[in-house]
Amino acid sequence: MDKILGLGNALVDVAATLDKDDMLSDFGLLKGCMTLIDKDKFLKISNSFNRMDTYFAPGGSAANVIRGLSNVGVATGFVGKVGKDSYGDFFRNSLQKNGTDTRLLVSDTLPSGVASTFISRGGERTFGTYLGAASTLTADELTPELFKGYTFLFVEGYLVQDHDMILRAIHLAKEAGLHICLDLASSNIVAGDLDFFTRLVSQYVDIVFANEEEAKAFTGLQPEEALDAIAAMCSIAVVKLGAQGAIVRKGTEKVKISAAPVAHVIDTNAAGDLFAAGFLCGLAKGCSLETCGKIGSLLAGEIVQVVGTELPKETWEMINRKIQQML
Repeated sequence: MDKILGLGNALVDVAATLDKDDMLSDFGLLKGCMTLIDKDKFLKISNSFNRMDTYFAPGGSAANVIRGLSNVGVATGFVGKVGKDSYGDFFRNSLQKNGTDTRLLVSDTLPSGVASTFISRGGERTFGTYLGAASTLTADELTPELFKGYTFLFVEGYLVQDHDMILRAIHLAKEAGLHICLDLASSNIVAGDLDFFTRLVSQYVDIVFANEEEAKAFTGLQPEEALDAIAAMCSIAVVKLGAQGAIVRKGTEKVKISAAPVAHVIDTNAAGDLFAAGFLCGLAKGCSLETCGKIGSLLAGEIVQVVGTELPKETWEMINRKIQQML
C-alpha cells in the first residue's frame, strides 16, 4: 500500500466553546478562519481561556490528516517542528501512538505552537494561531532523506508564510518521486497569497483539496466552476461542500459525493482534514474516485459529532469495518 507523508505546522489545539461570538471580535479574529497571532495576543487569549472550560487536542491541518490516515491503517510519516516542552511531547505522542514515523525537528529557543480554537454555536470553529517553534522550520533543515519511502506528500496551505521552505519541500518530494497533495487551508490565507498558491498548483501540485470558500478565493468562481478551473491545473481537484458533500474531478470524470447523515453537528474542527484523510486512504488502497469520496465523507461525518480532533477507539473500529465493506 502507498505511504503518505505530511508536512505542516506542529500545533496543539486548546479549544473552548462560545455562548456568543463577541470574544472573536474582541481579539480581532475572523469567524470561521485561521488568523496568525503574536505572543502577546496568545497570552491574552490564554488568560481568557483560563476562566473557561477548555480541552487539549493535537492539531495542525496536515497532522490531523496524518492521524486520520494512521487510524485507518495507512502507513504515515510527519515532518514539522516543536519546542522542548510538554506541548511538543503531547504532539509527538499523539502521532506515535498509531505508528506514525515522526520526523520532528526541535527548536531550542521557541515554545511549541498553539492554536487557540473558538467553537461557535452550530460547530463552526475559529482559530487564533501562535505558531511558535512551528514557524521556524526552514528550507535548510529539509533533507532528501526525509522524503524517501513515501508515495504522497500532503502539504497544508498554512505553510505559505515561508515560500522557500515549501518550495524546497516540494522539490525534494518530486525528486523522490512523490505525488503532491495541497490543502488550500483557509480562504483568507489563499486571498492573501494568491499568486503563490497559483504558482504551486499550476506547476507542482497533483491533488488539491479546498472548501467552497477557499475555492472561491482561489478562482473567483462558484463551486462547480471552481472545481473545473482547479482541475484544469492539476490531476485531481476536490471541493468540499460541508453538509452538501463534495465534488471531485479528474480529467473528464466528475463525481458528486453525498455527505454522511449526521443528526447533530457539535464541532466542525478537522472535518475537512478527516475528509482528506479518508479520500487519500481510498487512493492508497486503489479505489475509485467515488469510493475515495465516500470514505472521506464517512470520516468527516464522525468527527463533526465530537468536540475536538480525535475519535474514540470504538468509533475507529466501526469506521474500519465500513471501509472494508466499501472495498
